[in-house]
Amino acid sequence: MRTFNIAVIPGDGIGPEVVSEAVRVLDTAASLSQDFALNYEILDWNCTYYLQHGQMMPDNGLTILQNFDAIFLGAIGFPTVPDHVSLWGLLLPIRRTFDQYVNLRPGQLLPGVDGPLRRFHTGDLDFIIVRENTEGEYSNMGGRLREGTEHEVVIQNNVFTRYGTERIIRYAFELARTRRHKLTSATKSNGINFSMPFWDDIFHLVGKEYPDVTQELVHIDALAARFITDPDTLDVVVGSNLFGDILSDIGGAIQGGIGMAPAANINPTKQYPSMFEPVHGSAPTIVGKHLANPVGQILTAKMMVDFLGFPEIGSLISESVSATLSQEIKTPDLGGHATTDQVTNTVIQLMQQLWKKR
Repeated sequence: MRTFNIAVIPGDGIGPEVVSEAVRVLDTAASLSQDFALNYEILDWNCTYYLQHGQMMPDNGLTILQNFDAIFLGAIGFPTVPDHVSLWGLLLPIRRTFDQYVNLRPGQLLPGVDGPLRRFHTGDLDFIIVRENTEGEYSNMGGRLREGTEHEVVIQNNVFTRYGTERIIRYAFELARTRRHKLTSATKSNGINFSMPFWDDIFHLVGKEYPDVTQELVHIDALAARFITDPDTLDVVVGSNLFGDILSDIGGAIQGGIGMAPAANINPTKQYPSMFEPVHGSAPTIVGKHLANPVGQILTAKMMVDFLGFPEIGSLISESVSATLSQEIKTPDLGGHATTDQVTNTVIQLMQQLWKKR
């Protein structure tokens, strides 16, 4: 049996609520498998911590995190702290310091869930977005001059390196080979005249090594529309930091809501820990009401289990989530009446039942 040390950062708002539920699922998975164990260290770094200490995490926060096998994160952000402060004070430093250059955001239409696109049904949608996660439009370069005056100037620089662009596109091609052998790249080379033509050039160059993968470049505006009109035509989609971010929110919406959407920030070399977080936000208006949808966080736990090397257990988690939703055990955001813990209780019961049948 291998033991993994997991840093748990519950975060803000509903984060602690859904993280605790997902940890229950992880503990059940470990007890059933008996091939691995999980040791947790809870780190209370969030907006409350910021208000108390003037920073989102301690000065040695990244040093603390670097020796863990993985980081399990809840939602970050609360109205008491500006979003750019909470984001740049915790999430982005972790992603960049640990070179988590792959952001994976899968999308599926699960049983029992009525998505907003009525012509699609369970199983019709199955795509995954590969988002470049460390540079691009979210590069920390630029500034504001003459702030607050009528002559104020704001400069925001986007940084695309050949190394960073090539490795994310190559990762996406390799992933496409494990799925339906189709890769769509988001671009905007008709309007952004330096970074996007460069991105397209690298896509074509790397693509020559993957003749077995169907390849297409689609402008981001047309691709966003296609996520609404024809999402069933998508398999693997690769995009820059900004484009991947926006498309994955659309992806979450069409699968029933972003409360359903898991995500992972991956360092493929495993030199540093990877971080697993749902796509959804902290939902301040429903904190403490037991209404939060735990599915996104639970499926995020599934992604972490897969990454740690136990895909059979990961499949058990996802199958149990699907079976739970099929029984109409779902929270109000999905049109149901179940509480957060009722959803988790059913997932755990089904995990135990399905495991006995294996």
